[in-house]
Formats: sequence, C-alpha cells, structure tokens
Amino acid sequence: MDDDKLLGLVLLCVPLSLVSFGGGQTIVASLQHQTVDVQHLLTSRQFTDLYAISRASPGPSTLIVALIGWGISGFWGAVIATLAIFIPSSALICIFGSWWQQHRLSPWGRAVERGLTPIAVGLIVAGGLAVSQSAGLSLFEIATTLAAAAFLTLTRVGPYPVLGTVGALYFCLSAAGKI
Repeated sequence: MDDDKLLGLVLLCVPLSLVSFGGGQTIVASLQHQTVDVQHLLTSRQFTDLYAISRASPGPSTLIVALIGWGISGFWGAVIATLAIFIPSSALICIFGSWWQQHRLSPWGRAVERGLTPIAVGLIVAGGLAVSQSAGLSLFEIATTLAAAAFLTLTRVGPYPVLGTVGALYFCLSAAGKI
C-alpha cells in the first residue's frame, strides 16, 4: 500500500465530499485535475477508463473514487477512498438535514437553493468537459455527442436506440476508414 498516495487521495476526497452540491458528478472536474494533473495518481486515459466504468455501473457517480483507490492500493485503497468520499457528506446531511427541511421554504432557504442550482449545473458541465479532454475526443465524437444530446432533448426517443445508432455509425465509418 502506498500510504502517501492514499493519504493524498483521502485529503482530496474529504473536502470534495463536503462541496458536492448536486451530487457526485459535480466533483468530477476537480477529481480529474487533482488525480491526473496535480498528484499524478493516474494518466488521462486511466481516469477516462475509470470514469466510463463508474458511469456504466449502477450506483452513485462517486464510485469512481473507489476505482481510483483500488488502482492505487487494491482493496484497502478502494475501501479507504470510498469512506473518505461518503462519510463527510453523510455526516453533514445527518447533522443539518432535518434542520434544513424545516427551513428550506423560508425566503433565504429558497434563495440558497436557487443560488446553488446554477453552481451545480456549472460543476456538472465542467466535469463533462474534463472527461472529454482526458479522452481526447475527436471532432466527430464531439459532433455526434452534441447531435445525440439535441435529439434526445427534442424527441421522445429513448437513449438506447440513439446509442445503438451512433455506435453503428461510428463502426461503419471507422471500418470504411472515414474516421
């Protein structure tokens, strides 16, 4: 077990846990920057792969932290990283949750919620951009992602037909040497 890397991950996860307004997806950009660029725990490709696995798996989006911990120190790394991301925010919710429910309809409570909403959305977008940069997406991949997002937003078609269509298109074009 590499104690220094694991301690660095814990010291990264605890503050991120406390500021993850809007869910685990809001901390992805910071997590990517710290683990890849600052602490050099992962390469960009490793982070992108772990992100993809965490998103394909059922459960919260912060599962990526368990995968990062596993990559650093195996089973105990996954356990410690998971505890570091879940315990602080869970404790915060336990301490302030019932108090917040009593006051959330007050004028300042509504103002706080309205103020945090764009912050959460911005952090989620930043996370998507960070993963996109780590993946080194091509122009075709960016265009198909935007087109699929627009199609899903504007129609009632589910995501699986869109995913299948884009996947088939990518396969055909790559087999033909077009991309």
